[in-house]
Amino acid sequence: MRNIIISLLLLCCVAGNAQELQCSVSVVSPSVQGTNKQVFETLQSAILEFMNGQKWTDNVFSGEERIECSILINVKEIISVDEFSGSLQIQVRRPVYNSSYSSILLNYLDQDFSFRYVEFEPLIFNPNTFESNLVGVLSYYAYLAIGLDYDTFSKYGGTKYIEMAEQIVNSAQNAPQKGWRSFESTRNRYWLVENYLNEFHRPLRECMYQYHRLGLDKMSDKPEAGRKVVLESIEKLRKTHRQKPGSFGLQVFFDAKSDELINVFSESFSMEKGQAIEVLSEVDPANAEKYKKSLSENK
Repeated sequence: MRNIIISLLLLCCVAGNAQELQCSVSVVSPSVQGTNKQVFETLQSAILEFMNGQKWTDNVFSGEERIECSILINVKEIISVDEFSGSLQIQVRRPVYNSSYSSILLNYLDQDFSFRYVEFEPLIFNPNTFESNLVGVLSYYAYLAIGLDYDTFSKYGGTKYIEMAEQIVNSAQNAPQKGWRSFESTRNRYWLVENYLNEFHRPLRECMYQYHRLGLDKMSDKPEAGRKVVLESIEKLRKTHRQKPGSFGLQVFFDAKSDELINVFSESFSMEKGQAIEVLSEVDPANAEKYKKSLSENK
């Protein structure tokens, strides 16, 4: 009961402040046996307060403008009394204009997540130092969420915040935990921001704006015109795919978008479906059969 009351108070406080993020948080530990799990409930409340109570930008947000996201932390191992390892899954969503639908911008599972947490110890973000992997990872994803959201409302609008996520990566280069360095993997936190900021992925960020602001946001009034713009935005990705086949940035984009794209083009006329299948099969070969099967059936 005490934790429920604390969580409700935190939510009320956050709603009053109307900060940038509206983030739900869940900390689970199904594979951890024979230990007091109270610390995970406290951790969940602390992360909820940190993500939603921190002021991440200089901009003023109203309550309905806050960026929707969710974090699921799966604690798989207790290394010591205050050290844990597991995974973190983050999903970022953006409402589509004049509809009840929210489009997924990011749906990413980070498997390189280990951290230290002392129960009731406050989570404090200092942009000038890297003192805590827990705070560093959470702050990284907060800035990435804001950057991706801003990219959907203006072309390259999220650059400042993606660069702030990059600053966290740079500060974490000497951290003992994995996920921050280029040589550890081709698909981790380092490469995610690197892809968003390098010139080869500019078409991806242009697509983010065109797809959402000029495409999905128009579909409630003009569905045919909106679908046409969505298809044009996806065609931009051919340039990135041909220069960087198998790019991490493109993979992350389609992990969030493949099902949505099928839904968008399921109502298309036959010729447009054929064009969509052709483009999607090229830029997202991992899901090519899914596009062909789902869209061909509805021709």
